Parts: sequence; structure tokens; C-alpha cells
Amino acid sequence: MRSITRPSRAHAAHQGFTLIELLVVLVIIGVLGALIVPNLFSSVDDARRTAARTDINTLMQSLQRYKLDNQRFPTADQGLAALVTKPTVGPAAPNWRPYQNKLPNDPWGRPYQYANPGVKGEVDVFSYGADGQAGGEGNDADIGSWQ
Repeated sequence: MRSITRPSRAHAAHQGFTLIELLVVLVIIGVLGALIVPNLFSSVDDARRTAARTDINTLMQSLQRYKLDNQRFPTADQGLAALVTKPTVGPAAPNWRPYQNKLPNDPWGRPYQYANPGVKGEVDVFSYGADGQAGGEGNDADIGSWQ
């Protein structure tokens, strides 16, 4: 008959991980996370700025079509809403038609801004960026039709 050997108590104590080993693994995971997470967030910010530029270009194209049909851009009072609904204030738009199904918000959830006359062009369409305020740098910088 074979004898069954049981592990000694000293051997059984070494079968699991020590607290130090677990802490080392957690520190390594934390360091890797600290290196990777900022790259992910910068990608999200880049995607938001690109989406804003795309929306602004689309709005500018719609404004150009509006001008071709009505011989002028919407007034500042009419705003970008003139691309979705026929203006009821200001000069009439005799050849108006819907130029957009709906007005998009910027990637930060705020309406795009419209200036007529524009500061940087005949008209300006822009977003104030992540901070929602004029000016700024990086993610907070304004994104506009002049770029």
C-alpha cells in the first residue's frame, strides 16, 4: 500500500501570494493605467474637436445654400434656426426651404454660435470648446468656421 503524504504546514503556508506580492502587482497595474488612461482621454478630446469641425463645415455648407437661394445669409436675429424653420423675424426668405433636419449641438452639448456679420469671415459659426467660454487653449479653445 502506498502512503499518502500530506504537505507539511511549512509547505502549505507558501502556496498563496504574500501581501507584498499583491501590492507589487497592484502598483504595476496602477503605473500602466496612469500611462494609458491619459492617451485614451486625449483621443476622446481629439474626436470631439474633429466632430465639431465636421458639424461646423456642414452648417457652413447649409448657410451657403441658404445664401444662394435667398441672396443673403440669415441675420443674427434669425440665427442658425433659419436653416431648420422659415424665419418669421427680419427680412423674408422668398426661396426658403429646409437646409437641415435639425440643428446639432456641439460635442459638449451646447448650441453652436452664429455671428452675422462675422468677425473672421462674412459669417462665423463656432463652438466655445470644452469650457463653453470665449477664448482658451487646448480643449478649451474655440473651434470655428475660420479654421
